[in-house]
Amino acid sequence: MFPYEGELKPLRAKHAYRYSASEIKEILNLAKLHELEVIPLVQTFGHMEVQFVLKHQEFSHLREVEMFPNALNPHKEESLRLVSAMIDQVVTLHDGVRWFHLGSDEVQVYYLGEGEESKQWLQKEENSTEKLCLSHMKAVANCMVSSHPAVKPIVWDDMLRGVSEETLTGIESGVAQLMEPMIWDYAPDLDEDGKGSVLLIEKYRKCGFLKLWFASAFKGASGVNQSLTPIGHHLKNHLQWLKVANSIPADMLQGIALTGWQRYRYDHFSVLCELLPVGIPSLAVSLQALQNGTGGYSEKVKENVEKQLGLSNLEIDTFMRYSESLGTFPGSDILKFVTQICFYLKPSVDELLERNRYRYITGWFSPFHRKRKLVHPIMVHHFQPDALRYSLLAKWNAVMQELQAALERVFYMCTVEEWMEENVHPSLHKLQEVVDDLDKAIQAQS
Repeated sequence: MFPYEGELKPLRAKHAYRYSASEIKEILNLAKLHELEVIPLVQTFGHMEVQFVLKHQEFSHLREVEMFPNALNPHKEESLRLVSAMIDQVVTLHDGVRWFHLGSDEVQVYYLGEGEESKQWLQKEENSTEKLCLSHMKAVANCMVSSHPAVKPIVWDDMLRGVSEETLTGIESGVAQLMEPMIWDYAPDLDEDGKGSVLLIEKYRKCGFLKLWFASAFKGASGVNQSLTPIGHHLKNHLQWLKVANSIPADMLQGIALTGWQRYRYDHFSVLCELLPVGIPSLAVSLQALQNGTGGYSEKVKENVEKQLGLSNLEIDTFMRYSESLGTFPGSDILKFVTQICFYLKPSVDELLERNRYRYITGWFSPFHRKRKLVHPIMVHHFQPDALRYSLLAKWNAVMQELQAALERVFYMCTVEEWMEENVHPSLHKLQEVVDDLDKAIQAQS
């Protein structure tokens, strides 16, 4: 959605709205007015499918493995020129930015070292995938600080975790002086024994990293196709991060990023997880708990969130069930309708068509019967298509229309269409098909 120019113009989104330079400036101005500091993130190594960079024919020759668009080939000078150009254009539009996130997560997971050039490079005894990874990260960070000396690079830390202290502090490394690692872990049982993360941080400190960040999640990290946000899951994650923060030198921690993956999901090819309005209560709970420090989550935090969002009763350990009001915050109508869909639409259709209570469908109107338009009079008596059409089907069609209208006020049409096709249409289509087949069977026998 970034308005790349020149040779990077192919990276612009073609099927969704993209920001103009003036809109980005306005967003940054609004952020400043609300005391928010923007830190841009551009993937520069792994997850290169996120910006669809390596999907484009113009840049596909820069893939580490020819078949896959995930990872960049670190051996080509053109790869470095590409990511440097992306960084430069983003920095230019973010005047006064102090930090810049270079991504670099999950590189080794996605085939680093499996490209032909990497295989040849790795044949030398002194070389390893860890050194290959560090070499590219260092090259990108060097380009960044040489062009923008006032900006400090941030990187995801998972590619650093398994690297030995000796390699991290080696002469050829030098990464500790260039960048600040962001340690990410979205699990509710993060650092259960209270030692793992602290030991990792101590390792980074010994290797020369003087500053670091944490990354938690308030949504988008509990299931690739999750529709509702499990608040308790994310609250536990934040409470664990508070314990870690209280166990390390205070001057090391720059801050915590509450991630909320959505636009590029688990990766750009996966389905949408929770929509932002659905995750707002979880975000509010997480922020309030973090702000409360050692006090963590309390009745006072619960009351504050309920007051701020207009919630009658905040549920932490279970999903908030549908009621006439699930808040008064912007987007709360989307939360209400999504909750209805998840708790009532799918179960009501499944119960009607599949459970033994409604054995007339499975026993007397199976796919075999439907194909041949065979229907027993008992079936017509117990399962009138008109009653079905004007009760359950009519109800859910009305809810679907209200949800679609609410989504269209917030999201681009491509997002609306995808969410509806993934979460609403399958159940409604299944219900509609049964009604239509009943009609046809009754007409065939009349």
